[in-house]
Amino acid sequence: MPSDEGVLDRLVDWVHTTDVFKCVASWTLVPYWARRTPVKPLPGGPHPSFQHGDNVQCMMNLIMPLKVKSPIGRAEAALAIAKNKDAIYAGLNNVGTVHFARFVIVGDNICMFSVYDGDFTNYIRDFIATIGEVFNEVVKLVEGGKKVIPCEKNVEAFIQWVHEHDLYQVPDTATDFLRDQEDLKGDRAVSPVDDDLTLLPRKLVLQLRANANISLGSGYRAYPGFSVAQVRKHLKLGW
Repeated sequence: MPSDEGVLDRLVDWVHTTDVFKCVASWTLVPYWARRTPVKPLPGGPHPSFQHGDNVQCMMNLIMPLKVKSPIGRAEAALAIAKNKDAIYAGLNNVGTVHFARFVIVGDNICMFSVYDGDFTNYIRDFIATIGEVFNEVVKLVEGGKKVIPCEKNVEAFIQWVHEHDLYQVPDTATDFLRDQEDLKGDRAVSPVDDDLTLLPRKLVLQLRANANISLGSGYRAYPGFSVAQVRKHLKLGW
């Protein structure tokens, strides 16, 4: 089928896909946009929801930059986890709402990825009340961690600190990412012209500059072979 696009249109469609354009845009155009249109980072953690099913198997993606950015800093972090693993796991057991948790070193970050049920604040409060003294060994290795140590005596400050280090979770409906930006600025107007993500809208680029690390959606959640409703019914938990 013949295209209605002219030569100039095809050139414009093609040029933004080239590596040269992406490099030039990354170093010149995006910083210019960022100065003209400052964008605030979006808050971490799952989106608040009143639907019970959305409060099951929630994700926490905690990214904590190490103070010592070298193999020595990474080794110290690995040792802190290894020495306190049993106490940390016992604390997670006592919380009672955690499905799984693991610690990962990615670059110069010590990360804690976990899946839990219910409210984020209650999860962190219960966790730190149980093993705050032990978790101090990890937090003291992290940038900005000193201000919340001892964690067990600075619970509210620690909850806020964790929230700030938790990845922003892009909504499952991708264009809601743009709505979150507008809400952050107090702008309730919908901008459908920006909703075509295939055009790589400026708002999307700038937000990913402000939130360099994000979680893409709320993730796949299921119990193998059983629905959540069946499991909860069997355990007599109800909804």
